[in-house]
Amino acid sequence: MRNLLEQLEGYTPWNEQEERDRVVLLSMLKSGQDLWTRENETAHFTASAWVTDPTRTKVLMCYHNIYDSWSWLGGHADGDRDLLGVALREVGEESGLTSVRPVSEDLFSLEILTVDGHEKRGRYVPSHLHLNVTYLLEADDAEPLAIKPDENSAVGWFGLAEAVAASSEPWFRERIYTKLNAKLRARVN
Repeated sequence: MRNLLEQLEGYTPWNEQEERDRVVLLSMLKSGQDLWTRENETAHFTASAWVTDPTRTKVLMCYHNIYDSWSWLGGHADGDRDLLGVALREVGEESGLTSVRPVSEDLFSLEILTVDGHEKRGRYVPSHLHLNVTYLLEADDAEPLAIKPDENSAVGWFGLAEAVAASSEPWFRERIYTKLNAKLRARVN
């Protein structure tokens, strides 16, 4: 598997957001900072997943407790440089799914995400950036789902448009989830 620098250098941005974020991600990755752990309280790597069913007509979302919104699944690298592995692990932890597989090992999307300060496990976490890469994953929508109570309170499958509408975060609806669905449709057609 190629390292993240090679993946980002070879990545073709979908739109201006990805183009601009890619430049920043590459610059930060080359800076020598520790971006792989939460010890860097300013910015660190995360991996998200746009999990689709085999027909590519549904996506998996969880009701995220901190953001109080339906959202994609994913999490922090926490020192792991295999971000595809991080995405797969996080989907399993957050949904209970056991047979999740990558549609491709290539990056599906990338974005820099702002995270407002919040409390987590009784400790304040300052506002920071998630240097995020997203992978397109596939799972069986008939497989049983389970919540992860310390992170989410519900997990469910949504039609593509319903997934966007379910989010209460305007920026994610307009800039991220709509983009992911457009990329998914372009991939299918």
